[in-house]
Amino acid sequence: MSHVYRLIISCPDQVGIVAEVASLIAQHGGTIVEANHHTDSAKGWFFMRHEILASSLKNGVEAFQADFAQLAEQFEMQWQLNDSAKPKKIALFASKESHCLADLLYRWHEQDLPGEIVCVIANHPDLEEMAKWYQVPFHYVPVTPENKPQAFAEAEALVQQYAADVIVLARYMQILPPQMCADFAGRVINIHHSFLPSFVGAKPYHQAYERGVKLIGATCHYVTEVLDAGPIIEQDVIRVSHAHTVEDLKRLGRDVEKTVLARGLRHHLEDRVLIHGNKTVVFSV
Repeated sequence: MSHVYRLIISCPDQVGIVAEVASLIAQHGGTIVEANHHTDSAKGWFFMRHEILASSLKNGVEAFQADFAQLAEQFEMQWQLNDSAKPKKIALFASKESHCLADLLYRWHEQDLPGEIVCVIANHPDLEEMAKWYQVPFHYVPVTPENKPQAFAEAEALVQQYAADVIVLARYMQILPPQMCADFAGRVINIHHSFLPSFVGAKPYHQAYERGVKLIGATCHYVTEVLDAGPIIEQDVIRVSHAHTVEDLKRLGRDVEKTVLARGLRHHLEDRVLIHGNKTVVFSV
């Protein structure tokens, strides 16, 4: 993978943004290797993601950032420039079910995930051996109705200790406290085993079975204090029929869950997701 800087921009839409950004990159000798734009006409908002070949910036990245800051002020831009050579650190939160955790650990082990898994934090000890096999630190932090404030404070302290950039709830099955959602806004990713907004909350496969649906799905989304209502990153579905039991739905759904979570996490790690309100713009490839 080429060493690139990812320029991420969102701002009020107006004429000339693309031209001015391209011109400034060209002035610094920058080579754009991927370019994405989107305008939300209803909201009057503009989104951009560029990948700039790092070696092409003739005066260095600091000089480019200094000049770009002036342009950003002119267009009232919210912006960031991220270095692909500094992968984001990932803290995985898990419970008892292993399929999502196993899939992410495997992808990371095979260097198919553009990030660094720094720890696994679980409210049950069941998956410790799996984490150890991948040589990832495992922390058992039990959560009970009586100790929730202390447990989540411990979990958050571990995230800070490992300097994790993103938390992934790999079927963690616990509701994070509102303050933790606020502290890590836009940095906690969950997989919900339903095609949201259908069947929120607990036991969505049971809800789907009782409703007699012909499609089940999974949703990867950012976590907010409103349960299963955060900005959606990725979704997919699989067809089912009247002949399938609840256990069949769970079995079929597990494949969708792990695939959707991996895709959504990859989008986040590659800075392809721009949050605007409770929606996202995802510049997928």
